[in-house]
Amino acid sequence: MAEIILENVTKRFPDGALAVDDFNLDIADGEFVILVGPSGCGKSTTLNMIAGLEDISSGELKIGGKIVNQMAPKDRDIAMVFQSYALYPHMTVRANMGFALKLAKTPPNVINEKVEEAARILDLTQHLDRKPANLSGGQRQRVAMGRAIVRDPAAFLMDEPLSNLDAKLRVQTRTEVSRLQRRLGTTMVYVTHDQTEAMTLGDRVAVMRSGKLQQVASPQVLYDRPANLFVAGFIGSPAMNFMSGALEDGKLRTAVGDIPVTGRLQQTLSGANVGRDVIVGIRPESFEDSALVPAENRNYGITFPATIDVIESLGSEKFVYFSKELGSVETAELAELARDSGRADTGGSAETVVARLDPATQLSEGQDTELWVDLRAVHVFDPATGQNLTLEESSAPAGRASAGGAAADTGTAASPAAPAGSETAAQAGTDSAAGTGTDTAAGTGEATT
Repeated sequence: MAEIILENVTKRFPDGALAVDDFNLDIADGEFVILVGPSGCGKSTTLNMIAGLEDISSGELKIGGKIVNQMAPKDRDIAMVFQSYALYPHMTVRANMGFALKLAKTPPNVINEKVEEAARILDLTQHLDRKPANLSGGQRQRVAMGRAIVRDPAAFLMDEPLSNLDAKLRVQTRTEVSRLQRRLGTTMVYVTHDQTEAMTLGDRVAVMRSGKLQQVASPQVLYDRPANLFVAGFIGSPAMNFMSGALEDGKLRTAVGDIPVTGRLQQTLSGANVGRDVIVGIRPESFEDSALVPAENRNYGITFPATIDVIESLGSEKFVYFSKELGSVETAELAELARDSGRADTGGSAETVVARLDPATQLSEGQDTELWVDLRAVHVFDPATGQNLTLEESSAPAGRASAGGAAADTGTAASPAAPAGSETAAQAGTDSAAGTGTDTAAGTGEATT
């Protein structure tokens, strides 16, 4: 096992294209870290630089305390699992798994012992004498992982290993990968485009955009306290709803109603000098059918009228879609998120809001109703910088994106808000969602935008 440290790592290709820009990340010994982002964000290039398959233009890469910038891939003591499995079709599962050890002139009895142990861990014992063509996609991927395991490397690097599998098999194999990492305790860096994989697998998730590290934190911190507009829109399914907001007379006027602006949020907005217009973000689960909101929670939010367009019932929850005049929320971050999700190509409307409601709701399509939104979970973003203004500024000094350090992982935590009608709520306002926590954006203690 080994710690992996990337310090100011940059990759610029010969044609001048900047793939990775000043990337800083500390990965602890035995940690499972996910690199996630849209296509072309630089996540695979970063993984390839760790593996030694891409040269580093500038910066420093350390594995196990050693600088490895000029070290050949075979000398870095890492094992890589690719999207395409890369199995030898003419070899049996046993021969595929033990091939790297055979090239290293490992004694046959040792090879057999390691292959048998890896096959037992991956439930491949009964398939050891079969060829890859006779295996399912999930079994082939387990063989590829077994080939990496037998080497007992200092770190595993996985480049979208599940993307070739069907949806059901992907879920099953994802669970196996997580269980395997916990069992082996080996440092693992995993690249994926699928945010569900990112959120369910890693100890920490590093979100990338255009070669820059936007935020690195635990999955829950990324979801609850995104550092900027891009992270907020990328993490979460369905995605966060965005709408324009106007600051007027101590209130934030939005498509769902007026939100009081007091306390820390008011101070932050004044200090940030953001002007009158902001972007408001609300996650689908922050909405509820007003008829189902308990009396003790009702004052934590506001109600507003809506006409239900579409209802999707999934048994344990219902997704409700309705239209609102959301105002102009065009930014480079949101445009990129629309392209990545396919909404820009399919003509999906930015005026549609999605709400995740209790399955007990009796709402029907076409019905005029009242919905409730929880103000404790509302996010406010600066349209110019994309910064999340509802996060209280960390008092910790700027630090690296590392595991375990307060300066390295700073973020914000949701703190309880008092009911809207109470004296405490008058001081809290929307910033009841703001607070302090222990996970931060990379490099400076804030998001890189």
